[in-house]
Amino acid sequence: MTKESKRLQQSDWKKWGPYLSERQWGTVREDYSATGEAWDYFSHEQARSRAYRWGEDGILGISDDRQFLCFAVALWNGKDPILKERIYGLTGTQGNHGEDVKDYYFYLDSTPTHSYMKGLYKYPQAEFPYAQLELESRHIGRRRREYELLDTEIFDNNNYYDVFVEYAKNTPEDILIKITITNCSRGSSRTVPTLHLLPTLWFRNTWSWDKNTVKPTISVGANGETVAVGGFPDISKLSHPKGHSPLQYTVIKTNHPEQGDRWLYCEGKSELLFTENETALSD
Repeated sequence: MTKESKRLQQSDWKKWGPYLSERQWGTVREDYSATGEAWDYFSHEQARSRAYRWGEDGILGISDDRQFLCFAVALWNGKDPILKERIYGLTGTQGNHGEDVKDYYFYLDSTPTHSYMKGLYKYPQAEFPYAQLELESRHIGRRRREYELLDTEIFDNNNYYDVFVEYAKNTPEDILIKITITNCSRGSSRTVPTLHLLPTLWFRNTWSWDKNTVKPTISVGANGETVAVGGFPDISKLSHPKGHSPLQYTVIKTNHPEQGDRWLYCEGKSELLFTENETALSD
């Protein structure tokens, strides 16, 4: 038997996987309208300021099989009015052929137990044409083909980034994450804008809908200090070559009432940003 065959016989190897949707907005999963507006009730535009109820979404992300804790990449090219946190697309009435995703992303590899996964997302260096895609799609009519991101010429001269995300499991609960970004532009390196990368960890909102649910927490581990490998759970078996200093990590600790404690280790002295993903609603 191969190692993957042995892993398939153990159910815990499937606990973490690509269960995080690329698109949660504009689906029947997020329709709690009184009139059954399944494809229009929750748009991409609203997704950055509303909490989902039945799921989450992200770019090439992962989650546990109950989607309590989620991880995905967020990007910003310095031009967009919003962070690139999820795949963009149109709701049923916005698109000329119904709801439609406009981004380009590819699932490149995955084992049956998701012990290894790899994906690719192509992110433009110029401002993402949100308004242009919606406007053109509204007016071209149902008899014409869909207006796509390539039609905006935003990828001309290869002015985009290839964002590769890889996941490799050492154990069912110990997951290595590698993010590789390639500048595909044919222009001078001096003219290429800075790309901001924000690996993001968050909990699906399960507490706003039930007052008896305990809200999970995300905090800085070790009082925000950068610590040596070996001093925290889940990395005690890691080692470093003789004659080399221990790797340094910044630690994020999460706690969920049903999931317990988990840790995210970020190599180096990483800047950490924390925010609530809930919007205060006025009367």
